[in-house]
Amino acid sequence: MRVAAVGDLHVVPGSAFRLRPLYQRAAIVADVLLLAGDLTNDGELDSAAELCMVVRGLDLPVVAVLGNHDHDAGEGPRVAAMLGDAGAIVLDGTAATIGTAAGPVGVAGVTGFADNHLADGGPGGRTPEDAAADAFHLRDALASLDTDVRIALTHYAPVRETLTGEAPGLHRFLGSSLLGAAIDGSRAAGAGRGTGPGRGATAARRSGMAGTLDPPGPASVLPSDGPAPAPADGSWHGSVIPGSVAPGSVAPGSVAPGSGAGAADAPATALAVHGHAHHGQETGRTPGGTPVRNVARPVIVAPFAVYQVPGGARIG
Repeated sequence: MRVAAVGDLHVVPGSAFRLRPLYQRAAIVADVLLLAGDLTNDGELDSAAELCMVVRGLDLPVVAVLGNHDHDAGEGPRVAAMLGDAGAIVLDGTAATIGTAAGPVGVAGVTGFADNHLADGGPGGRTPEDAAADAFHLRDALASLDTDVRIALTHYAPVRETLTGEAPGLHRFLGSSLLGAAIDGSRAAGAGRGTGPGRGATAARRSGMAGTLDPPGPASVLPSDGPAPAPADGSWHGSVIPGSVAPGSVAPGSVAPGSGAGAADAPATALAVHGHAHHGQETGRTPGGTPVRNVARPVIVAPFAVYQVPGGARIG
């Protein structure tokens, strides 16, 4: 399967006429197009309308997550709805199974978050507890998929390796190891109970999501007096999702990769795609071995990159 992917388009009004022909080509060279957030420059609705002109009617499935800048104007839900009306599948802690010319592919997506957990809560006024819940939702969404090919789509980075090239002091603003743990932990005992396909709308983060594991209470994620301070050197926190697997380990009650009955019921995630890190590097890997690709447009230096899945080799 050929997967085209790009993030950080930062579309502005007046750019669709130039971008549209570039993304029409994606249907010729790929089976699905993934958009890894920061699709608009400022989250304004005129920028979102321009983005919709780019993706509407493309002759291949388009799957997207929003980025932090898509929430800048406080219009994130409307941006997502507009993309849905234009034919894209917008994921927010949800998963979808997409039919392609190469067969079905399952994609689980969430914007994600950064390890610093800023006091202002980030996009949409989100709290650290909301951010931790994102990791649970991503894990459950991946576990809900029964396709042979599964892909994790985020805006923030799930591993530090793809941040190489960014200033070390900025790393904690660009991603979180919790996302990587969610990708590696998708074999947890809750497999099959995750969210189902969504189209044209985002999930409500705070209202609870049917079929997901209950997110931890604040005390199980952070000290009661608020977010843990980020290390002075900019390093990521070493925490993993409570109740899931640590990187490289197997969750109690689950099946180790490739072993025993049930392994085929929870296939390994074939690829993780993210954006956000404009000065990072393209390739990385989770502790559990999932290939990670940073597809921020300044990194891939192309309208989109094309990867062969499984394997993650860049072929275009």
